[in-house]
Amino acid sequence: MRVLLTGMGGDFGAKTAALVEADPAVETVLGLDAYPPRRRLYASRFLRIDPRDTDRTAAAVREFEPTVVLHLGVWEPDARAEPAVAHRRTMDGTRAALGAAVATGKLEHILVRSGIEVYGRGPATPRCPTEDDPVLATSPYGRTLMAVEREAAAAGRLADVPVAHLRFAPTVGVQYPSPLVRLLRQPVVPVNALSLTALEPAAFTLLDVEDAAAAFLAALRGRVDGPVNVVAEGTITPYAAARLGGRLPLPILPLGWVPTRLIGRLAGTPIPAHLYELLIRGRLADGGRAAEILGATPQRGTEDVVRGLYDWAPVVYLRPGQHAA
Repeated sequence: MRVLLTGMGGDFGAKTAALVEADPAVETVLGLDAYPPRRRLYASRFLRIDPRDTDRTAAAVREFEPTVVLHLGVWEPDARAEPAVAHRRTMDGTRAALGAAVATGKLEHILVRSGIEVYGRGPATPRCPTEDDPVLATSPYGRTLMAVEREAAAAGRLADVPVAHLRFAPTVGVQYPSPLVRLLRQPVVPVNALSLTALEPAAFTLLDVEDAAAAFLAALRGRVDGPVNVVAEGTITPYAAARLGGRLPLPILPLGWVPTRLIGRLAGTPIPAHLYELLIRGRLADGGRAAEILGATPQRGTEDVVRGLYDWAPVVYLRPGQHAA
């Protein structure tokens, strides 16, 4: 397999590339991203191209002639870019990379990163959707993910190849840029005051970035076709997540969220629409089919993932003449 991996520069992309390049069935890996990988890769080649530069992206893909596209080049708003830039990079990069890959005539499989945000959290949407439920995104990020899935499905029909839509729970990690992680690490964490007494609190599930990378490798090996929900076992509420890290949960009433989000953006911890939706109504999905379809399930549960976000190694100061262990 000749694997094109978009979004290689992020922690998610670099971890996925490390797994893919070690697979004996993979001949070569080419990565594209606006920023270089933050870890050593031994067999992958990387080109630094901003996804908005569609001409360079298309030219690089045509020259490489991939048989498989792993499209991780999906930019979460306020993670590595503000929302408008994140959307444009996602859509421009998606169309350029997939269009050029189809044009080579060598394509055999497409796998795209999506998210359970596609199901939405509106009044008519199920609280814990399965892959059979319709996608009814209710946030800009969810609608971007829906658009990515549509572009990938269209490319798959043109090339007559299977297309895997991996719908991940909110993906986090110690070094993974995420507005949710930034918020949970603040000394004071805003939570929905109304959910503290509700019969169904704003529970959500997460996914560790290493489990997400392993899911991509499993889907690649299994030639998965269609959507797959990939979520960790268990759930947690924003209040419980804050308390787990020793943070102070601050209950916010409905009218208080406008100034709270404004203050958060000014302070460098923005709460984009999809994160606000999670804090108010939660974010769940049924991941029961993942084991059957992928042959693997996430190794870390939601509570363990949250605990890991706060598990910082202690700093040891060395005296002059001392050496690190």
